[in-house]
Amino acid sequence: METPFWLDRWQQGLTTGFHLRDVNPQLKRHWPRIAAPSGSRVLVPLCGKTLDLHWLAAQGHRVLGVELSPLAVAQFFSEAGLSPRQHSSSSGEHYVAGPIEIILGNAFTLEAELLAGCEAIYDRAALIALPPDLRTRYLETVYGRLPPGCRGLLITLEYPQAERAGPPFSVEQAEVESRFVAPWSSTLLDRHDAFVDEPLQGVSALAMASYALRRD
Repeated sequence: METPFWLDRWQQGLTTGFHLRDVNPQLKRHWPRIAAPSGSRVLVPLCGKTLDLHWLAAQGHRVLGVELSPLAVAQFFSEAGLSPRQHSSSSGEHYVAGPIEIILGNAFTLEAELLAGCEAIYDRAALIALPPDLRTRYLETVYGRLPPGCRGLLITLEYPQAERAGPPFSVEQAEVESRFVAPWSSTLLDRHDAFVDEPLQGVSALAMASYALRRD
């Protein structure tokens, strides 16, 4: 699941299970319960070209997406009719248009100062994109450097993992609860059958779960 893998997936259009053609309904349903302050910076790791970035910006947030694929970043701004300003940092190449900023770079190597300025996180396609060993590293390097008081919305998929090789991977409630421990906490908001609405090839059952996260 390293950089060449994801670049190849985008080149071949193999982002099924991640990119949706509309704003994620669970984001619209549950984000108000997260109570992220208006004007706060929301981190969206492994953002792809999701329309969720526009929705979060429309709620009054400053949105910081992070994405490995230059194709995904280019398509996001092109499809929105936006011409972003551009600058570089040690975190990657920054593309900025209004309240939306996307860093073309690796979420694992973001500057600590940058993460410390994020008051919220929306994680729909990051945790479930990673195998267990990289999930551990991801939580240490990204969630571990988010500031006290940070809150977030995590959306996971649950299916019989033996039936399909990820990504996306199955991440069940027991794992979420074991990984988000002090200073983090997780609260299950919703779990529903997603087999019809979110088809995933090769599995006999599929559920989607949403969690509220908070760092003390």
